[in-house]
Amino acid sequence: MKTKSSILLFIDDESTPIASFQAPVKFELDTTKLVDGKHTLRIVSKDPNGKEGIRIVPFEVRNGPAISIEGLRKDAIVDGVIPLMINAYGKGNSSQFYIEGSETPQSIPYWVWILLIGFVGWALYYLFTYINVVPN
Repeated sequence: MKTKSSILLFIDDESTPIASFQAPVKFELDTTKLVDGKHTLRIVSKDPNGKEGIRIVPFEVRNGPAISIEGLRKDAIVDGVIPLMINAYGKGNSSQFYIEGSETPQSIPYWVWILLIGFVGWALYYLFTYINVVPN
């Protein structure tokens, strides 16, 4: 009878495996037990002859509430007082959807203001040049 390869799963730089299996295997990784941030999944496989193979898979966990910020970007150079809009919202219960707090409010983009001013200017031009008010 042919023996199977063994598989060990490690998270980050831990020395004890989170799971040990015989190949092939289906496995569900529960990320709710990990802190948010960057992690690595290290898979160590050993065949029946004793040869080892290693595969490292980097991933990022975001189980906590999503944080949105407007008014400051990554690696920005800033000066003075900066108005910020910060919102944090969790995924909540997947069977219910909560409207309040689930969307991040944002300011109106500058291109919308430019379009609005252009349209109002065109409308005023049209009003003054094409409407002829003549008393009878």
